[in-house]
Amino acid sequence: MILRNAQIWTVGHIVYFGTFSHYDIETTVMLLTVMRRARQGLLIRGGDVLERLASVDHVAFDKTGTLTEGKPTVTLVASFSYDEYEILQIAAAVERTATHPIAKAIVKKAESLNLAFPEKRGQLVEPGFGTLAEVNGCLVAVGNLEWVNEQFQIKARPSDLMNLEHAVMHQSSSPSPSNYSKTAVYVGREGEGVIGAVGISDSLLYDAESTVSRLQWKGIKTILISGDREEAVATIAKTVGIGREFVNASLTPQQKSRVISTLQSAGHHIAMVGDGINDAPSLALADVGIALQTEAQETAASDAASIILGNKLSQVVDALDLAQATMAKVYQNLSWAVAYNAVAIPIAAGVLLPQYDFAMTPSLSGGLMALSSIFVVTNSLFLRLHGSENTRKNNLTKTSQMPAAPN
Repeated sequence: MILRNAQIWTVGHIVYFGTFSHYDIETTVMLLTVMRRARQGLLIRGGDVLERLASVDHVAFDKTGTLTEGKPTVTLVASFSYDEYEILQIAAAVERTATHPIAKAIVKKAESLNLAFPEKRGQLVEPGFGTLAEVNGCLVAVGNLEWVNEQFQIKARPSDLMNLEHAVMHQSSSPSPSNYSKTAVYVGREGEGVIGAVGISDSLLYDAESTVSRLQWKGIKTILISGDREEAVATIAKTVGIGREFVNASLTPQQKSRVISTLQSAGHHIAMVGDGINDAPSLALADVGIALQTEAQETAASDAASIILGNKLSQVVDALDLAQATMAKVYQNLSWAVAYNAVAIPIAAGVLLPQYDFAMTPSLSGGLMALSSIFVVTNSLFLRLHGSENTRKNNLTKTSQMPAAPN
């Protein structure tokens, strides 16, 4: 009898402790899944990110460098009374050391025209607004209209500003207006106020529209948060399919964060997608920050929980699918572990021994533990099939959306 009790005690501990190996196995499988996605170009910082991502019900997008390629170009320069080359020279001098993609586009255009850069002293960058510097002894501001206007006592007449904006925004040579984001950058000088504007164009990412559509099909609300002017933001939102009520334009980085906070206060779970330029606080504040890593802002990765390498915006949906599928497997495996415990532990404790004279042997309990572990691992490895199917679909989507080759 003592030997039989010892056998039951031993078997019970084998079964009992064997069930806890499920948690280690689950952690290992999740890590393998994350590593596999890293080889496919999607970096996810840990299993806790997958858990938060699976509960997301709103996805907020920045515009420049997120829905657009982040490679803006200068399309037109306009001025009240100055030559366009002079306006471009002044603007390029101010923006020469700035890191924003729009600033780089202005400098690149000036360099392509072999324009000489005037002497510049000092530089003050206000994220989301513009850049201020002293050029040839005069204070010059380059940025959005309201901010540039505030820097100087002399104000341009509203009618002149409207004509300037019309000249820059509606006489651009960019093709396919719906597939391009147009932005006006204004130039102001001390003693004169606003003296000109530079038209900037940035093309829409090839998979932006399909990404928004797939998210909406999954029942996830899509929001556009941008510091650009309302007209430019509304055009992009309409093109990709984001409703006007979900468009937020002319926002500072702090105001973008407040939009995220407001949604979270209402009980929503938010994923923020951006490039880390002027939206790093929002990436850090959101339940999950997803950063499109670009040459302009490599440090964006430090503020994002999930990082999409390159300009593959469609990987936002892939990450959400992966998170939901992973959590489904976790719940399935935990349900199996609970059911296994509920049946195996009483048997191992000898509940069938008095009536049926049946007790587990150590070899039998070890075999059942191994079968349980095999079930958990096999069920989790089905995530590989999920990933392969998504990759195949994305390749087909990308092929269908890429421009056709000329005949």
